[in-house]
Amino acid sequence: MPRRRRRLFRAAAARLGLPLALGICLLGLVAPWVAPHGPDEMHPGRELRPPSRQYLFGSDEFGRDILSRVLFGARISLGVGLLSVAIGVLAGGSLGLAAGFWGGAVETVATRLADGLLAFPAIILGIAVAAVLGPGAMNAAIAVGIVTVPTFTRLAWSSALVEKEKEYVLGAECLGASDPRLVGRHILPNVLPPLLVQATIASAQAILLEASLSFLGLGAQPPQPSWGAMLNDARPFLREAPWYGVFPGLALSALLLGVNLTADAIRDALDPRLAGGAAPSRSA
Repeated sequence: MPRRRRRLFRAAAARLGLPLALGICLLGLVAPWVAPHGPDEMHPGRELRPPSRQYLFGSDEFGRDILSRVLFGARISLGVGLLSVAIGVLAGGSLGLAAGFWGGAVETVATRLADGLLAFPAIILGIAVAAVLGPGAMNAAIAVGIVTVPTFTRLAWSSALVEKEKEYVLGAECLGASDPRLVGRHILPNVLPPLLVQATIASAQAILLEASLSFLGLGAQPPQPSWGAMLNDARPFLREAPWYGVFPGLALSALLLGVNLTADAIRDALDPRLAGGAAPSRSA
């Protein structure tokens, strides 16, 4: 583990992506204390002001400070991303682990369900689920979480299929280990690394999908300062106030870049083929 941690922090992708992602996360967490104005605070007569000392990112059509709304928008994007990935990991990972270990009807149902969901593009499936549940940040998180479930299901299923045939699992089974112990003590720890990498990748996809749903009016609702909703609101003013759409777009791009670079670094750090030797041995 220390060797993997050193390899992670030595990676160029991690040195750039991790501070970028953590910096935006930190700004979102401390937004109530560092934002110069309230996210919904209107200033009549100061509509569509360009960036200045008073409004570093300019103001929108209601005189609201765009910087403050971008900072508070990070909280929505990060919250939806984390919640949706948690749904995907718990639901999809559990379903895939059960399918891979027990097989039979469980495997058939889980894999067919995952295949059926994967047949739809993520944005179409997200729109469909969000339309059924109704608009809102929480419903958007559930919709995005459902979209991520089949990916985690198939990943956990394939990993469990490989691990359950390993000698250390067969040895533990011969020693009388119960099924819950085999899954929880021996198979799950070796399925977690690919799930962790996929969770990092899926968080970037979830943030982008949440922004897309908010852009279409199915995510966070006004006056909540979602980045996707801000990009949609900025469309009529792009000629006279281009900063209105530029800064939320830059914030979204920076967060996605940071998360994707971090995911690449985590993947490389957990890949045993890059460790300079074989995968670590496992005992029963």
